[in-house]
Amino acid sequence: MVEYIEHETTAGERWDHIAYKFYGDAKRTSDLIRANRGLFLPGLKPVPIVFRGRVKIRVPIVEAPRLDDALLPPWKRRQ
Repeated sequence: MVEYIEHETTAGERWDHIAYKFYGDAKRTSDLIRANRGLFLPGLKPVPIVFRGRVKIRVPIVEAPRLDDALLPPWKRRQ
C-alpha cells in the first residue's frame, strides 16, 4: 500500500518543482504523475504543465535509494 502526502499547489508550480521539493530531484516526476492520473484526460500528456493555485495533488511517500558503501568516501561509510 502506497502512502501519500496531500500537497496544495501554488500558482505557477510545475511537476518538476514539486518533485524537487519533496524528493530533492526534479527528474522524479513519474511517481507524482502516476499518483495523480485523475487530473488528466484519457490519452493525453500529463496536464496541467503549470498548475493554477490550490490544486490538491497526492505525493507518494517513497524510500530513498540506498547508496553502496563502496561508492562513498571512507569517512562516510558505515562502520
